[in-house]
Amino acid sequence: MSTTEQDLSCNPALPTNPISSVDASRIKLNDYIILQLPSGELRSFIIKEPTGSLQLGKFGSFIQGQLLGHPFGHSYEILPGNEGKIRVQMPEGMRELEDTSATNELINDGDFVQPLTFEEIEALKNTPGVHSSEIIRAQIEKNSNYSLKTEYSKDKYKKRKEAKYFQGFKVVQPTMFNICDYWFNRDPQRVKNIRPDTLSQMMTHVGAQPGGRYIVVDDAGGLLLAALLDRLGGKGRVLTITDSESPPTFPVVNLLNIPTKLYEEMVVSLNWAQVDANYTPGMYFLGIADEGRCTYLTYILDATVEPSADPPEGGPYRSDKQRIRLEKRRATSQALQALRQEYFDGEWNGLLVASDYDPFTVIEKVFPYLAGSSSIVVHSPYLQVLVDAYQKMKKEPKYLGPSLTESWLRQYQVLPGRTHPVMNASGSGGYVLNAIKVFDDSDANSIVAAKYESRRRKKEAARRVASSLDVDPKTEVHNHQSGDADRDSEDITGDIVRSQ
Repeated sequence: MSTTEQDLSCNPALPTNPISSVDASRIKLNDYIILQLPSGELRSFIIKEPTGSLQLGKFGSFIQGQLLGHPFGHSYEILPGNEGKIRVQMPEGMRELEDTSATNELINDGDFVQPLTFEEIEALKNTPGVHSSEIIRAQIEKNSNYSLKTEYSKDKYKKRKEAKYFQGFKVVQPTMFNICDYWFNRDPQRVKNIRPDTLSQMMTHVGAQPGGRYIVVDDAGGLLLAALLDRLGGKGRVLTITDSESPPTFPVVNLLNIPTKLYEEMVVSLNWAQVDANYTPGMYFLGIADEGRCTYLTYILDATVEPSADPPEGGPYRSDKQRIRLEKRRATSQALQALRQEYFDGEWNGLLVASDYDPFTVIEKVFPYLAGSSSIVVHSPYLQVLVDAYQKMKKEPKYLGPSLTESWLRQYQVLPGRTHPVMNASGSGGYVLNAIKVFDDSDANSIVAAKYESRRRKKEAARRVASSLDVDPKTEVHNHQSGDADRDSEDITGDIVRSQ
């Protein structure tokens, strides 16, 4: 593999990440990074100690501080030796392979094809200063079948050997596609089998845009939350509903490297008990003894407690530690009350769900607080779960255009003269149910329905008049319709004159 040594400080910066005001295109201390190894495997690390080393197994190790200040997306080669130094590997362009008369038909596999033994290869790997390209070259020179291969087979052989012996890595850019692909291949059950193409469809359905306010029920490790934050671009509000009483942890979000302050401004969390309108949050108040000192703390669940039961501002405390602790509890209680009020005020622009709970019950619970024309998007790895919810939503006029889809992905190898679908593909990325909230008004009718209803009433009135006057109903109805048509034409003519 051809490499060219390059000064790392001269690398151009990549585009700035839209979710942060800082330069997120360069690696910083405490950043999470995804490394792609020569074998294609993806691994995640965190840059904690500039002088510490990252171990990549048989692919070598390097000092992690060498990546600080450099952009994502570059490939690096680990230099021979035990010093852990790296250098940028210049990308190779696509090249045309000349077709030859070789057909691979005279190739015979066996131990005699590669006389280079395992012990000899290990000795080369352990020799100081020996580059991986020299090991690959030695294997090619002693391979008796190499000259009989076609150019395409030779290229495949080289790539297989590079994936096995080359010591290096690539720092993958932290885009949502790469993050989702990493988690889908590492632990698909953790992210509910959501593939990158499925995630993109969900984001398209929900219509996330900067400044929006969204509710997320995310049991997929924070994958939906991360994608939503990436779309919002640092402007907006996201409310997560979970089972945890404490703020949940979302490991997927960590890979976006969002600044803590920005994350806390955009993301808030409630549990299912706190989003219930009948839930009474606990309130703390201080009991004041006769001598004027705060002697005990009481936790009450009665919503009718008078405001005077709140802790006194600057009142007497046993110690500063007690005062700080009680004031912190009071601030937490007040923040919870404000957050619940924000939730109940409604007008949220969309709902994203990937949960183990029944999706229809989740939707019905949150539905009253969604704004009109807001999108509802639900994912599940199981079809029947969403089919039941879909059938129930079809019967409700407040859900507009519910649809149930399954995403399908086919990856292709794109090389000159060798473009074709890959042999292995993912079976399913799950199923997506989406709908739009509309207001169910029983007095509202479509124009066509109102027109037919008006005609029906006129016919009924004509029949009643005809029966009272002993007149043929058909004749009477025809006279009424003719009169209506004349009046309609007069009204249309008048409208045209007035518009002129």
